[in-house]
Amino acid sequence: MKTLYKYLLYSNLCISTFSTAVAQSYLPTWQDKRMKVKPTVPIKAYAFDLQQVQLLEGPFKTAMLADEKYLLSIEPDRLLSGFRSHSGLKPKGALYEGWESSGLAGHTLGHYLSAISMLYASSHNPAVLERVNYIVDELSECQQARKTGYIGAIPKEDTIWAEVAKGDIRSRGFDLNGGWSPWYTVHKVFAGLLDAYLYTNNTKALLIAQKLADWTQQTLKNLDDEQIQKMLLCEYGGMAETLVNLYAITGEKKYMDLSYKFYDKRILDPLANRQDVLPGKHSNTQIPKIIASARRFELNKDVKDKAIADFFWETIIRHHSYATGGNSNYEYLGQPDKLNDQLTENTTETCNTYNMLKLTRHLFALEPSSYLMDYYEKALYNHILASQNHEDGMMCYFVSLRMGGRKEYSTPFTTFTCCVGSGMENHVKYNESIYYRGDGGGIYVNLFIPSVLNYKEKGLILKQESNLPSGNTITYSINATKSISLPIRIRKPGWSTSATVAVNGDKQPLQIDKEGYIVLNRKWKNNDKVVLTLGENVYTESMPDNPDRKAIFYGPVMLSGVLGDKEPDPIAGVPVLVTNEKDPNNWLKMVDPKQLAFSTTQTNTQESIKLVPFYTTKDQYYTVYWDVFSPQTWAVQKKAYDEEKKKQQELEARTLDILRPGEMQPERDHNFTGEKIITGEDHLHKWRSTEDGGYFSYTMTVDPNRQNTLMNMYWGMDNRGRVFDIWIDDIKLTSEDLNKYKESRFYYISYPIPVELTKGKKKVTVKLIAKASNSAGPVYGSRMVKE
Repeated sequence: MKTLYKYLLYSNLCISTFSTAVAQSYLPTWQDKRMKVKPTVPIKAYAFDLQQVQLLEGPFKTAMLADEKYLLSIEPDRLLSGFRSHSGLKPKGALYEGWESSGLAGHTLGHYLSAISMLYASSHNPAVLERVNYIVDELSECQQARKTGYIGAIPKEDTIWAEVAKGDIRSRGFDLNGGWSPWYTVHKVFAGLLDAYLYTNNTKALLIAQKLADWTQQTLKNLDDEQIQKMLLCEYGGMAETLVNLYAITGEKKYMDLSYKFYDKRILDPLANRQDVLPGKHSNTQIPKIIASARRFELNKDVKDKAIADFFWETIIRHHSYATGGNSNYEYLGQPDKLNDQLTENTTETCNTYNMLKLTRHLFALEPSSYLMDYYEKALYNHILASQNHEDGMMCYFVSLRMGGRKEYSTPFTTFTCCVGSGMENHVKYNESIYYRGDGGGIYVNLFIPSVLNYKEKGLILKQESNLPSGNTITYSINATKSISLPIRIRKPGWSTSATVAVNGDKQPLQIDKEGYIVLNRKWKNNDKVVLTLGENVYTESMPDNPDRKAIFYGPVMLSGVLGDKEPDPIAGVPVLVTNEKDPNNWLKMVDPKQLAFSTTQTNTQESIKLVPFYTTKDQYYTVYWDVFSPQTWAVQKKAYDEEKKKQQELEARTLDILRPGEMQPERDHNFTGEKIITGEDHLHKWRSTEDGGYFSYTMTVDPNRQNTLMNMYWGMDNRGRVFDIWIDDIKLTSEDLNKYKESRFYYISYPIPVELTKGKKKVTVKLIAKASNSAGPVYGSRMVKE
C-alpha cells in the first residue's frame, strides 16, 4: 500500500481504474460523465476527486489514520445484523449496542458505507473496497428477500410504513408513527449506497438505491400535501438532497419531483423570504433541508432555493455560531446573538458542523469566496478536528464549550450515536476542500493542509508543505510534465495580519482578487516553487451578547486553557483574565512554538495557565471562553463573589441537616433506601437517581417550631424524562421536572414545607418518586434549612 501511495503522489499518469469521487454531498466535478443532468447555473469552482489529493504528515493525516484504524475494526456483519433479520434472513453477526440496538438502528451502516467508500477513494486500499462490495452484496440480498425495494433495520418498520402509506400520520417531532425519525435512517442507507457508486464505481449499489427511491415514491404517492407536511414534522435527514442526486445520475425526473415531497414549507418558505424562524428549532434537522435547496438550485436554477441557502448560511454563521464554528445548545438553536448563557456540556453537536461544511462547499462552488473558506477552516480545525481523540479515533457527540468542561468521547462498539456515524466520515475526507478547480482551469488553494494535488488533466502536481499553525510559511512545489499557463489562487485568510509571496525566490506584488485570493497567473515550469508567508498573531472573538467574554485564537486555531485533570470547583469557577492590556498578544507568552503552547499569569489567581490548540485537548478540563476584566472592574466583580460567599455562610448557619448522596455513612445516617436506584459522580459531587419508575427516600432533621425548607441540588442539562414527585412523610409536597434547568451549573432549588407537616417533629422522611417512564433525580445534595 505504501508503494501505491507514493506512486499516486508523484506520478502524473492518468488513473482510470478508480472512479471519479467527490464529497458525500455530491458537488459538481469537471465534465463528470456519470451525471446525465448537468448544472444549469455556472459552476465557478469544481471539486477535485478525492483520489487526486493525498494528505501529507500533519494533524489531519493523524486524524485520518486513527479513523481508518477504527473503521477497519468494525465488523460489517454486526452492522448488517438487523437488515438481514428484518428481511427474513439469518444474521451473520450479533447486533451492536448503543443506538444500533435502538429506534435508529441501521443509520450507522449508511454512514459506515459512505466512510469506507471515501476511504477507498483516498487510500485505494483493496481491503476497504472488499468491505464496500461485501456490504452492497448483502444489502442486495436483503432487498431481494423483501421484494418491495425497501431495506432497513428500524424496529416495527413494516407497520410504520404501512400506516404512512395509508395517510395515517402521527408525529410529535422526533417520532413518526412511533418510530424514531425513520426517514432519517432511510437517508443514511440511501446516501451510503450512492457513495459506494460514486467513490468505488459499484453499479449494484446504484441499482439498490434506485429501488429504494422507487419504494419511497410508492409509499408517498397517495398522500396529499397536508399529510406530507405533517409527516415532515419528523426529522428526515437529507432525503431531498439524495433524491436530487439520483435525478442527476439517472436523468429520471421522477426523482427530482419526489425530492419536493421532502420540502418542509413551515421552515423553508420563511427562509426564502429572509425570515429567521430558527430559534427553538432542532439545528441538525434543518441543515440537510438547506443542502437540498443548494443542490437543487445547481440543477434547476430555482432562485427560491438559492435564496433559502444563502439566507440560512448567513443566519447560522453570523447569529447562531460559537467561536469554534459549531452551533446549537442541547441540539437546539436559541435566540440570535444570545450565546453567552448557552455554554454547556451539550453545545455544538458535531453533526451540525458536518452538514454546515457540506452546505459551505455548495455555496463556494457557485460563488468562490475567502469568506466562505474562512468559516470552513475555522470549523474544520476547531470543531471537526477537535471532536476526535487522535489516539484511538473516538468521537464527540457534543463538543463541550462549558467553562471548565471537558470532552466526552464515544466507545468503539457500544455508542453509535448520530455523531459517531457522521464522525466516521468526517475524518477520512479532510482532502476534499483543500483545492478546487476554477471554471477556467486554474487552481483554488483554500486550506493550508500539507498535501499533494495530482491535477492529471493539466499534467501538473502541486505539493503543499506547511507546519501551520506553528509555522507561518507555506511552500508550494510544482511538478509539471511541460510548461503550462494557469492561475493559482491562494486564499488570503481573514486571520492573517500580512502576506508576502515569492516565486523561485523573487518577491511578487500582492494581487488579491475580489474573491479574497492571492492570484499568481503565469506559465508554470517543472520545479517552480512558491513560498507564502502569513502573519500570525493572537486575537480574540467575543460573545455577541457579552464583549468581555472572549475566545482566544492564534492563526486559524482556537486556544484552550488547560485546567488539569480535576474539574474546577463549581463555586470558585474557572480563572478569569485580569489585565489593563488591550492587545491580547500581551496576555500570553509563547512557551513552545513547535506545540504552539502559550502560558498566561494575568489571571485572578496569578497562577500560570497553559493554553494549547483546542484540537489537541483530550481528557483535560479546559476553558475556551475567558471573562476579561480590568483591575478596576475585577475589584467590583470580586465584591459580588464575596457577597455570594457571605450568602453561602448564612445558608450554612441556617442548615439543620445535609445529605451527601452516594456516600456510605451519610446515607446510613439518613436511613437512605429505595428501588431501582443508581449512582454516579460528576462535577466533584456524587449523585443518586433512579431508573424508570423507581424511588428513593431518606430522613432529615427539622425544626419543630419553625418554617423548614427542603433544598435540593441539581445539575442543569438536557434532563428529559426526569419528572418526579417529592413527598414529606405521607404527604405529596410538589412535583419537579428537571428539564427546566438548562444551564451547565448547579441549581439549588428550594421547596418550602408547610408548618403543619413538621410541627412537633424532629425528623421527617423525604421521598422522591419517579413518574411513569421517568426517573427521579439525579440529586447531588439535599439539605434542610430553617427559616
